[in-house]
Amino acid sequence: GVPVPASTRRSDCPISFALDLFGDRWTLLVVRDLAFKGKNSFSDFLASDEGIARNILADRLASLEAAGFVEKQSHPDDGRRSIYALTERGLGLIPVLVEMILWSAREDPDTGAEAEFVREATEDREGLIRRLQQRP
Repeated sequence: GVPVPASTRRSDCPISFALDLFGDRWTLLVVRDLAFKGKNSFSDFLASDEGIARNILADRLASLEAAGFVEKQSHPDDGRRSIYALTERGLGLIPVLVEMILWSAREDPDTGAEAEFVREATEDREGLIRRLQQRP
């Protein structure tokens, strides 16, 4: 994996390590959009319900790319635009996100978690994760 520079590590705690990589309020939402919502362009991410600012989105995409979670490619139809995809390292976050969705579905009475997704994740978590981790 891509290490967090020693100068920015707070400790050797595994939760602290994860938070150093994707513990802000926006990074996992970009990963969510890539993993679950079929979004892959800057404008797609900007259109998400949470309303991320352009400068923050640009920073998070650059950070995700630098950390090896996302790869940036030229758009196949318009070389002036870029599209983004999860790398193997980024795909490794899918099980974490599935667990977060299941936890939120249990704890949040106003959850937006789709009932079919929760059912599938509950009945065949591993199968769902394998399907989500398949690269196009």
